[in-house]
Amino acid sequence: MVNSIETEEEQQSMSTGSYFLMVVRLSLVFIVLCGIIYPLASTAIAQVVMPSQANGSLLKNDAGVVIGSELIGQNFTDPALFHSRVSSIDYKAEASGSNNYGPSNPDMLQRTKNFITQWQLDNPEVPLNKLPVDLITNSGSGLDPHISPVAAMVQVPRISNLTGIPANVLEALVEKYTEGRDLGLFGEKRVNVLKLNMALSEIPAK
Repeated sequence: MVNSIETEEEQQSMSTGSYFLMVVRLSLVFIVLCGIIYPLASTAIAQVVMPSQANGSLLKNDAGVVIGSELIGQNFTDPALFHSRVSSIDYKAEASGSNNYGPSNPDMLQRTKNFITQWQLDNPEVPLNKLPVDLITNSGSGLDPHISPVAAMVQVPRISNLTGIPANVLEALVEKYTEGRDLGLFGEKRVNVLKLNMALSEIPAK
């Protein structure tokens, strides 16, 4: 009877040890499969199928120098360039998000008032009631690289006055860089500000 009990205990101990080894082996297999092979395979496929997107959708100037990503907005302060949406995180990609301030938040109200004041100084030709809301509001991520076509068009008079480039040339440029809805159905028409400014910089000022 004692021997029988000892045999059962030994079998139970061996069974537990076998399960433990099996779990360890499976863990190692999945670590190698999911932690090494899959990421390397995904990266290799992405580099072949969509190299630009895989490397951050970077945009380069004529000299081959990276000046930004078409996925992340930038703070263009030069009045002779098209300006982006405001960003409460100063367009820092590592801090994606927004403060989620309500419409009565004093900080947001002050920021909006300051922007409107600056807008009126920089764009005296454009009535305040023509100021598009996307130029004074923060996107959900704070990194939106796009503005609406209307938000680009209302900046044309300022840029034309500063550069001497005819307004109709600038308007045609905005239309050229206006992107349609995704699949023709989703989202709104939009203009990538970095791409637009890159094209603008190629037009000689008068």
